[in-house]
Amino acid sequence: MKAVLPGLIIILILVLTVPFIFKKVEENLEPFLFVMGVAAALISECMSAHLVLEALLEPVMISGAVLAAGLLFYLLKEQFACFIENLCVKHPIQIIVSIIVLALGLLSSIITAIVAAIILVEVIYRLPLLRKDKIVVCVLACFAIGLGAVLTPVGEPLATIAISKLDKEFLFLLKLLGRYIIPLVTIFAVLAGMYAKMAYARNFQGTEFAAASEVQTADIEIALIDDEEIEEDTLKGVFIRAIKVYLFVMALVFLGQGFEPLINAYILGLAPELLYWVNTVSAVLDNATLCAAEVSPSMLNNMITIRAILMGLLISGGMLIPGNIPNIIAASKLRIGSKEWAVLGMPIGLVFLLICYVAIFVCGF
Repeated sequence: MKAVLPGLIIILILVLTVPFIFKKVEENLEPFLFVMGVAAALISECMSAHLVLEALLEPVMISGAVLAAGLLFYLLKEQFACFIENLCVKHPIQIIVSIIVLALGLLSSIITAIVAAIILVEVIYRLPLLRKDKIVVCVLACFAIGLGAVLTPVGEPLATIAISKLDKEFLFLLKLLGRYIIPLVTIFAVLAGMYAKMAYARNFQGTEFAAASEVQTADIEIALIDDEEIEEDTLKGVFIRAIKVYLFVMALVFLGQGFEPLINAYILGLAPELLYWVNTVSAVLDNATLCAAEVSPSMLNNMITIRAILMGLLISGGMLIPGNIPNIIAASKLRIGSKEWAVLGMPIGLVFLLICYVAIFVCGF
């Protein structure tokens, strides 16, 4: 075990640093994480036929949903673009963005975080905003979806695992975490709307919507990663995006299993106050894996510990692209780089982690 841990620590450091240092790695994050995941599984000696089969099957539903939705939006792209344009003509962009983010954040626990994220990126892609402003709205909205999806076991794997391990009823997490989740989703929706209003006013104040749309169209053709241009949605692009999501989820499966010895050695058994902050590693690891390792029925007599574990995992999941499925889907569609996400996601996540820490441990709320 002692020989395994240094290797896993090195891989964790590489995952946390290399995409931010090397542009080529940032542009090819999926294969990089896949290689790191396989390496972690080999080092921890958990690579097996069962794990390979799990890694092959786990992404099927997610990538299938991405592919199906991508094809649907591709076929209906003109109608959907007209729908969003009409909304923006008739209603203030602040209201549109806030309502959409709030609705998707809360409904993600029913329609799943995957479907909510797919709808989100299609809406954001067509908003009359510059690309840099779309990224801000996207990150805020992904925090909302990642949080809201936990309210039922249907929404995301973390919620499914938590309910299963604690052997509780369908609405247990809504009762346990709703006091935090619903206000946070609302706050993120309001912030996204306020930012969209400010950004639109800054760039397009006094222009007609059609003119703004022209600027937007020109902007999204600007380099997304230096001089790389975004491609119009094509059938090829839709399939490539689904394949990238598939590879990404495969990588997370290998990383989650591979890092189990590290989790067992350094994370399990920590005091709730410390565990809350240590769980920020879910920004790069599958938070469902950490939930499975940390949550147990013996904690039912101490709800603060369960709240601390889950809230730490959920908020941290929005900080970096690998932390949540909505992040992965959004970054793939909008071509958001690791550094671009981190510059926004890290400070936002840390602020809300601090707020929730005070609410849970200081105020006892």
